[in-house]
Amino acid sequence: MKQKIVTGVRKLLPSDAVHTIEDAYRKARVHALSARYGNPAKQLRVIGVTGTNGKTTTVNYLNEILKEAGHKTAMFSTAVIEIAGNARRNDLNATVASTQKMQEFFRDARNARVDFVVMEFPSHAIHQHKLATVPVEMAIMTNLTQDHLDYHKTMEAYAEVKGRLFAKQPKYIVLNRDDAWFDYFNKFPAGLQKITYGEHADAEAHIEKIKLFRKGTEATVLVDHQTKLELATALPGKFNAYNMTAAVAAAYLLGIKLNDIVEGVANLEAIPGRFERVAEDLPYDVVVDYAHTPDGLEKLLVAAQGITKNRVILVFGACGDRDKGKRPIMGEIAAKYADRIFLTDEESYNENPAEIREQIYAGIEQAKGTIKTTEIADRREAIEKALKVATKGDMILVTGMGHEVYRIVDGKRIPWNDADVIRELLKK
Repeated sequence: MKQKIVTGVRKLLPSDAVHTIEDAYRKARVHALSARYGNPAKQLRVIGVTGTNGKTTTVNYLNEILKEAGHKTAMFSTAVIEIAGNARRNDLNATVASTQKMQEFFRDARNARVDFVVMEFPSHAIHQHKLATVPVEMAIMTNLTQDHLDYHKTMEAYAEVKGRLFAKQPKYIVLNRDDAWFDYFNKFPAGLQKITYGEHADAEAHIEKIKLFRKGTEATVLVDHQTKLELATALPGKFNAYNMTAAVAAAYLLGIKLNDIVEGVANLEAIPGRFERVAEDLPYDVVVDYAHTPDGLEKLLVAAQGITKNRVILVFGACGDRDKGKRPIMGEIAAKYADRIFLTDEESYNENPAEIREQIYAGIEQAKGTIKTTEIADRREAIEKALKVATKGDMILVTGMGHEVYRIVDGKRIPWNDADVIRELLKK
């Protein structure tokens, strides 16, 4: 009934009027629900991580560091939700839950008497005021690259929404000095202190050296031009060195002991759907990753090429009802960095999946990658084919779905998890 009313109103009124009504409703709803639960977030020390890619991993790194330091924490990430050590997979197919569910999370975190809440702040949630009553003590920026332009329309509008988190002047701000949008976010002052991280010479958490391995990454980070940290993580890839350093810089601002920072980073052994190795004891690697943006896919493929002895085999598609402009770009990236491509369906929502594949394929054609591309609509069949052609030293990457436990196809939820499907196929 609610959806029918909303649809009817949208048809009758001009778009500007609809936006004004929706905006007012969302603001009123979040304040009303927050009050109903006793404004729980106001009694918590909240650390918010925003950006296009890397939010989940950064949140998980920081959560482990804080726990190693003896703090009781709560975490709300795209992959995992945790309160006082009790963790469960996020099965919402969304980074942030409904407004009511988020207030229940804050209430439970408050009742558990946690010291910190570490969570993701995606642009949709900021724009829709889902977290408007949450006071943020620290705001962390990972990066800003193309995504969600179906919603925000332009990169400038996308940046403006992200910037609202920093415009509240949180006590601490952590920024990626190497990000193309650094200057935009650097204009926001911190209430107490700001720190930057990256390979840039001016970064205060300066990444001096990165060593990439098949099953992990090592990095040397110099903080404040005087404190050198030798870090090791089980998560491979240069991009994870950046996520790790963002968490390290945040922990440093909070006064966490250096040894706890190093140990906390090492404690994070895996995150569901984030460079998740699905099977051991095979002559080749099989990895599931959530990469679903051009930047995320490129960084993943570059990382894979750097640590793989033989071929990188990619199984991927794109989500329906989302930014169509990124589809051919992702096709070009796949053609540039993957040695073999299986183009397949992801979750089409209400779109025609064949049209989604066609848009991706246009990018593959543009980059002259058709000779190494096989189009298989059925995702299970595409994964099975990739497993059959893999040889010793290869790495299969299955991307786009990550940790998710169902796909939305033609408006219906279908139980699905890439890692589980791979395990089933390997048993055949």
